[in-house]
Amino acid sequence: MVGQPRDRIDGALKTTGTAHYAYEWHDIAPNAAYGYVVGSAIAKGEIAAIDTQAAKNAPGVLTVITASSAGELGKGERNAATLLGGPKIEHYHQAVALVVAETFEQARAAAALVQVTWRRGKGSYSLADEKPAVSQPPEDTPDKNTGDFDAAFSAAAVKLDAIYTTPDQSHMAMEPHASMAAWEGDKVTLWTSNQMVAWCRTDLAETLKIPEENVHVIAPYIGGGFGGKLFLRSDALLAALAARAIKRPVKVMLSRPTIPNNTTHRPATIQHIRIGTDTAGKITAIAHDSWSGNLPGGTRRPRFQQTELLYAGANRHTGLRLAKLDLPEGNAMRAPGEAPGLMALEIAIDELAEKAGIDPVEFRILNDTQVDPADPSRPFSRRQLIECLRTGADAFGWKSAQRDARPGA
Repeated sequence: MVGQPRDRIDGALKTTGTAHYAYEWHDIAPNAAYGYVVGSAIAKGEIAAIDTQAAKNAPGVLTVITASSAGELGKGERNAATLLGGPKIEHYHQAVALVVAETFEQARAAAALVQVTWRRGKGSYSLADEKPAVSQPPEDTPDKNTGDFDAAFSAAAVKLDAIYTTPDQSHMAMEPHASMAAWEGDKVTLWTSNQMVAWCRTDLAETLKIPEENVHVIAPYIGGGFGGKLFLRSDALLAALAARAIKRPVKVMLSRPTIPNNTTHRPATIQHIRIGTDTAGKITAIAHDSWSGNLPGGTRRPRFQQTELLYAGANRHTGLRLAKLDLPEGNAMRAPGEAPGLMALEIAIDELAEKAGIDPVEFRILNDTQVDPADPSRPFSRRQLIECLRTGADAFGWKSAQRDARPGA
């Protein structure tokens, strides 16, 4: 397989524009109406009143879906956020209504006519502000300690003690989150852009409170996912609710401004890394504490997986703290915890190598481990980090006399 050309089975369909994406099943579900999402203008609080009459009277409008008109809904086990808000508002731009019309333009115009009276509540939006109040780890992610980190770090010849931060990051795939739904009796078919059709099916059934066997999810093509389309989101739920209400297919696409707040994102992090070495540059103590935030009930993504296994060191500590924030749901985004965690760790290793006066590639080789650092009786089945480092260094002239070895040069 490696190095050999292989035909991409769906390549011709994609390059000629004949692949069916979620919003494009016109031939299978003709006469579809269009839904346009109305998002919350507040980040925390309640809907005191919502007036949809002007929108309903607008040209082409077929119905307006709200939490009160949708009936009692459940919540999928993989959803921390409520996909259709009201009366409670959990985060900014949370979907609170769907205007359904004959054309997209009519739905969008009528959406501006929905009048909402808000009752603002006090919320928490800054991880830095909430960090001091979060002192305990989640029940399912206790701190891990090996040896005596504090003593070893105190005695280290060279030390690094640094804070690294990463911002909230949102998905913005080429294909927006979009869905089309059609009912036949008590059964719904959903054409959607989703990476996990089984999860989508079970969570949609649970949210609609219908049997799982009554839900059929179709998602043959995804125009970019990367974790942002792993879960049931508001476009799919609202399409299903609207199609049931008007008894014809309905298609819903999240506009670009509503995507970051009605889907999942990678939460911001604050990471505290402490590493100490002996006079020869061998790591004797390493600690990685990480803070992030999510809605109540949201998942936690440890940032220290690589720190636990990548470099040697007898005395170790890792810890996670999770703040409750009134922001859109945090979840997977292309290496959910690994990406921000490894970024912080590798910057720290570079900075410590400079402090120790050791070439950063050689510093990594010096501190390689062939066993689990927290359990030396547990060897890796195969580990070739040293070979990778040396091969890469040779390939791009790391030790060339012409290379300026100063950091940042």
